Amino acid sequence: MTLTDNRQATVVRTDRGLSISGTRITLYHIMDYLRAEWHPKLIRRWLDLTEQQISDVMNYISTHRNEVEAEYQSVLQQSEEIRRYWNERNRERIEKIAFSHSDKDPVWMKIQSKKAELAMI
Repeated sequence: MTLTDNRQATVVRTDRGLSISGTRITLYHIMDYLRAEWHPKLIRRWLDLTEQQISDVMNYISTHRNEVEAEYQSVLQQSEEIRRYWNERNRERIEKIAFSHSDKDPVWMKIQSKKAELAMI
């Protein structure tokens, strides 16, 4: 793991995977931003990291590229499987909700009226 000046590891393994010590930010989260072509300085500001933290993380990713990339792909795959599971599980419910609103429902009509009114402002 990468060490800071006070000799504490910046990158640690937690139950969430590779993370930045003292935060809930995973390296997979950082990888999302890097894949979206965010500059490390922007990532640092967005996630409120220190310069030392982002430097250590970038060095760790560079040094352990294959390991981090393999874990990142695994996380992406698990995330997609979970998304598909819940989409399928909730499909009927979502369709029922979508079709349950009608022009005869007074609450629905009031909401639509208010939406139209606010759109004019």
